[in-house]
Amino acid sequence: MTLPVDTTATLPALLTPLTLRGVTFPNRLVVAPMCQYAVTDGFVGDYHLAHLGRFALGGFGLVVVEATGVTPEGRISHGDTGLWSDEHVPGMARVVDFLHAHGSLAGIQLAHAGAKAASLRPWDGEGPVRAENAHPGEEPWPTVSASAVPVAPGWPTPHALTVDELAEVREAFVAATRRSLAAGFDVVEVHAAHGYLLNQFLSPLTNRREDRYGGSREGRMRFPLEVVEAVRAAWPDDRPLFVRVSSVDGSRDGVTLEDTVAFARELEARGVDAVDTSGGGLGGGWHHPIGYGYQVPHAARIRAEAGIATMAVGLIVDARQAEAIVEQGFADLVAVAREAQDDPNFAARAARELTGSHDVYPVQAGPRLAARDRLLTTLGPWTGPDPVQLASPS
Repeated sequence: MTLPVDTTATLPALLTPLTLRGVTFPNRLVVAPMCQYAVTDGFVGDYHLAHLGRFALGGFGLVVVEATGVTPEGRISHGDTGLWSDEHVPGMARVVDFLHAHGSLAGIQLAHAGAKAASLRPWDGEGPVRAENAHPGEEPWPTVSASAVPVAPGWPTPHALTVDELAEVREAFVAATRRSLAAGFDVVEVHAAHGYLLNQFLSPLTNRREDRYGGSREGRMRFPLEVVEAVRAAWPDDRPLFVRVSSVDGSRDGVTLEDTVAFARELEARGVDAVDTSGGGLGGGWHHPIGYGYQVPHAARIRAEAGIATMAVGLIVDARQAEAIVEQGFADLVAVAREAQDDPNFAARAARELTGSHDVYPVQAGPRLAARDRLLTTLGPWTGPDPVQLASPS
């Protein structure tokens, strides 16, 4: 929801607009991509309209569609969304139109899972799909990666992509970018995090190549940067491009924050507008400190040292916490995922807590909630145990 301009007071930093290229974000709160594993053959329908639409009604400035496969083989699971064909565009456009109609920008994360493709849906277990655990009609498919290195014990050995095959993957990202434009998205995010294909190139844990796409940090960055360059060339100059990174791999032996700062500098030079600073995905678990806002320092350092806007994520659960992230210069945007699932009105609640205003709620709800709050203020809190607690008329 677009915030009304208050000329008599300064808005909290979290609620101020942000302009990147020709797109103005109505506030700094973002719904991060969240895989739902809820489609067939990549086609979004009513579930995604309701799932994503509720966040626009809840006041978020940007809502990002989950990791969307640029090829069928690049999906994380059989239930992933896709943009590998023109037939996928109308369903995505329906979601975009709803988000726009209710005040949110629409983003999409384009992805290739690499060696982590053909995975089970989370509620079916962990690990890869195998013949013995596959649902009918959902057999596993061969996977690919930077090198013939399984992503974890018990996973199949992927095929190491040839140079010609790298070009095919890059062009699949370009084709999906053009379809994203046809669907009306405002922001494209390239997924280079969480142990998926581009992260597999960046990480020394999975990239053992001996050609120009491996070895040194510069070699390991080469293919992800080629993908970003190609996507930027296909995406209009007036629309922002984001890249999601694992600031560090799960293991300390993998990608380091120093690696990611160097990568972010190269992204900035290639026209990327913001780095979405997540973490983990390779190396088994999380071998770093964890707690509220545990990845926010990564966003701050990348922002300061690479000179690029960042989006902070990671156990951000409170409006005051999110406000402090932006106000103190840790990041330019704040993204929530599980917190948004728990409270789709998180952004509207944040505006109410920080300003006392209900204006970010839809007009169908805001005035009624404001009236109820005024009444509750006069009544005081319910104390129980009696379910009925009445005040005498004045």
